[in-house]
Amino acid sequence: MLLNSPSNPTGAAYTAEDLKGLAEVLRAHPHALILTDDMYEHIVYDDFKFATIAEVAPDLYDRTLTMNGVSKAYAMTGWRIGYAAGPEKLIKAMAKVMSQTTSNPCSVSQWASVAALNGPHDFLIPRNAAFKKRRDSMLAKINAAPGLTAPTPEGAFYIFADCAGLIGKTSAGGMALSDDLAVCEALLTEAHVAVVPGTAFGAAPGFRLSYATDDAALEEAGQRIATFCQGAR
Repeated sequence: MLLNSPSNPTGAAYTAEDLKGLAEVLRAHPHALILTDDMYEHIVYDDFKFATIAEVAPDLYDRTLTMNGVSKAYAMTGWRIGYAAGPEKLIKAMAKVMSQTTSNPCSVSQWASVAALNGPHDFLIPRNAAFKKRRDSMLAKINAAPGLTAPTPEGAFYIFADCAGLIGKTSAGGMALSDDLAVCEALLTEAHVAVVPGTAFGAAPGFRLSYATDDAALEEAGQRIATFCQGAR
């Protein structure tokens, strides 16, 4: 079982109670391994409490691989550092594969990641407040745009918009909006806004947009999306 919470592309997250329910199911299937991607653990909103399955179900330790990294919470995407914790046998096997492929991450990146993980985390509060402000602003614009709806993300920095209301229409520029791929292509071509189609995540019809950018760019993007939707017929 693969878990990603808060998730990409929706920003939805599992509560501790949700994970306890999943753990009950997993206990009935001892052959199943668990991989949990906790990359966005520090990017949460509205007093949401992050939890991970190894925390709420320690009896599943021996078949749980917990993965994380410094790319998101610490804005260190270019440093290319991820890490994992799990059963010793599995970790040793992973190390063997890595030693024969990339060898290892560079030492500078490793020490930078140690500094990030062990250093002060007080920057997370104002940073998450800025993300929340952007989330709320973009969410309002998406839900006000004709043909689009989106749930409120609990974490990460994505909004996943359902664009079913646009399917079957034609854009102002004459492009047929036959599916979410066509909607995304038309948004890029006519509105010059880049989003990722839901088809890429097995979640059509919809698209993912990221609000991990500056306020001015998001304001402009929101206006362009609204104008595009208003022009579809």
